[in-house]
Amino acid sequence: MQLFVKDLTVIDFSYLCPIRGMVGESWIVDVLLDGGLDEQNMVLDFSKVKKTIKNTIDDVADHRLLIPTACSEVRWQQKGDRVWMDFSSKLGDIHLACPSEAFALVPTEVIDFDSVNSFLIKALREALPDNVEGISLTLRNEVLDTPYYHYTHGLRKHDGNCQRIAHGHRSPITVFENGIAAPKWDQYWADRWQDIYLGSEEDVVDVSTLELSKQANVNDESHYGFHYQAPQGDFQLAMPRSCCDIIPHDTTVELLAQFIAETMAAKTPSSDFKVIAFEGIGKGAIAVK
Repeated sequence: MQLFVKDLTVIDFSYLCPIRGMVGESWIVDVLLDGGLDEQNMVLDFSKVKKTIKNTIDDVADHRLLIPTACSEVRWQQKGDRVWMDFSSKLGDIHLACPSEAFALVPTEVIDFDSVNSFLIKALREALPDNVEGISLTLRNEVLDTPYYHYTHGLRKHDGNCQRIAHGHRSPITVFENGIAAPKWDQYWADRWQDIYLGSEEDVVDVSTLELSKQANVNDESHYGFHYQAPQGDFQLAMPRSCCDIIPHDTTVELLAQFIAETMAAKTPSSDFKVIAFEGIGKGAIAVK
């Protein structure tokens, strides 16, 4: 017998890529279970599917930075609950020092649908009851016919997992100028924030103050440094300057929508703007300027 759930959850995360650097993503998860019927004549109660499978995926991958540990460009070390991560990409080297729960270590050379699928299924097999004999996942992007961007950020003030300094989203945007859809502005932001790290101004520090690995070779001309304390611990990051956009406030989707509207109003003061900014899939904020 097979049981399926479409659109079970969305994974919002970032990953390291040798070509693109740090990439924010949002993937939809569909699940298919194979197995015999239990004492309730079910493969698994739908409430348990949603709770057990979604919670497991959230625990091991959601709002984390996925690291392809078999990639030759990765160097990492762990001491206790702290991990130091160094990564080389064509866009520059990336360095982090964070609590271990900020990362997901995926034994693969490249982060893609297949490698993350295998990683998640391994975790799920340990969480499901014995009558569930097989599980398969479909990971997929939201189909978009409008511009979108991939961004990574961290929210130091968040009381949940958004406080992790390197998690991200794949997000569409819709801009209206004087009440009329303005695809040129949609494309402007898709280009500006493609594979970007959105850093809060208050989190920027001199990179010389960061306690990175001994392999990190960074300076303030090549990298921005980010550092903050949050409930889950101490988060530190050095990112190539070309991969960053420094925002003068927190990077919640509400303030990003406001930032986008104010930026366009400054560029075109004779126009009124409405911005519909998404944070991943199906959620976001609206700002008017």
